[in-house]
Parts: sequence; structure tokens; C-alpha cells
Amino acid sequence: MSHAPIVLVHGAWGGAWIWRRVLGPLRAAGHEVHAVTLTGDGERAHLRTQLPAGSITLQTHVADVVGLIEAEELRDIVLVGHSYGGMVVTGAADRLTARDPAAIRQLVYLDAMIPLPGEGWGQQHSPEVVAERTAAANANAYALPPPDPAGFGLSGADRDWLLRRQVPHPFGPHPHGPYREPLDYDGERWAQLSRHFIDCNEPAYPTISAMRERARSLSGFTVHEMATGHCPMVSEPEALVRLLLAIAG
Repeated sequence: MSHAPIVLVHGAWGGAWIWRRVLGPLRAAGHEVHAVTLTGDGERAHLRTQLPAGSITLQTHVADVVGLIEAEELRDIVLVGHSYGGMVVTGAADRLTARDPAAIRQLVYLDAMIPLPGEGWGQQHSPEVVAERTAAANANAYALPPPDPAGFGLSGADRDWLLRRQVPHPFGPHPHGPYREPLDYDGERWAQLSRHFIDCNEPAYPTISAMRERARSLSGFTVHEMATGHCPMVSEPEALVRLLLAIAG
């Protein structure tokens, strides 16, 4: 079997930069690797203020990923979504496999959201989390301010690195935007894909708790555990590389 291309999609507040420590080792193992930066995040953060408020949606982010894959003419890929990126890769996989059933070799949810058809990012969060995030975003031009990376289990230089680089994530005016927008996709086609969930549970990030249970309750998921926090590409890059290479086959 040939080396599958790997496409990495970051979560909220991030950018392609967050994968820096895994790019070289994955490429050294023979894989073509691409890291996407979603509109309004990372080095594309300026677009959030230049575009009309609320114009960046979940479908914008899905189009970011599909656009890269199509521009690079990739297929038979390992598509990895971290945290909020799980929403994005689900939508991207749906679009890609509708046109080419062989577009995706493995779909990987890295401590990520696993939406069911018609669900939005915030739908499985507690009412307290929804209210807190909505208030924070509404007070910040409809963008969600980044949290302290200590909540991801990071400290010292790693925490400082994220503090310097994280940016507010597009949220959208209530009830529109990436946080509330439902993701409609073909659940039957999605269920035919080879799907993996990487459970990073030391410490476990609270807003992913329902997804940990969902990955174990849905048929067709392979669950892997990592004894690290929510950002293993930062805290345990070598272990994450080994796991992704094993999943890629």
C-alpha cells in the first residue's frame, strides 16, 4: 500500500502552526503532509475583521479543507481533525466522498467533535458553557477569545507558545456562525468510512467528554487513548506521529 497523503485540520484558536512538531517526522516517514489554516484563524486571522461580521461560517471552513485537497489533487487521504476541526473534517469528507468514494482512506478525530447529521458544534455543550461562550464572543465582535492553554494540560514554554499564537476563533452572531450552524451530511456514507477517535485524557478536556462517549457507542469507530492533554501535537508529538503512522497504514 502506498503512503497516504495526510491532511491536518486544527481546532478553534489555532492554525497550521500548531502542527509544526509533527510535520517533519510524518514527511520523513514518506507521507505528503498538508496543514490547513481555516479562514479567520492563524495567519488568516486578519480575514475575520476584514470580512462582514458573521460571514465566516462552518461551511467556509469546510470549503477551506476541500479547496486545499482539490488544489493539490489528493485522494486516498488520511484526514485528521483536532477539536472543533472534527466538525470541519466531517463536512469535508462528506463533500469529497460524494464525488469520489476513494477520496478518504482514514478519517481521524483527534480529541475532536463528532457531529451527528444536523448537529452544531455547541449542541453537545452544557448550557453553562454555551452561555459563557456566547457572551464572550458577543463582547468580542462575534469571535471567541482563546482560553488559557493550561486547560489543555500545557505548562511552561508550551503554554507560552500557545498564548503567543492563539487568536479569537470565528463564532458568528447568535444563532448563526460556526458555533451554532448545523452540519448536514450523509450519515450512511460517513458510516462506511474507516473512522478513528484519539482520546487524549490526561487531563481530559471537558467539552470533549460527550464525544469520548459517542466514539465508544457508535459502531465503526476505532478508539485510541493517549495519556496526554488536549493538544498532543504540542505535548506528545512523537507519540502522536507513531499513532498517525499506524493509522495511515
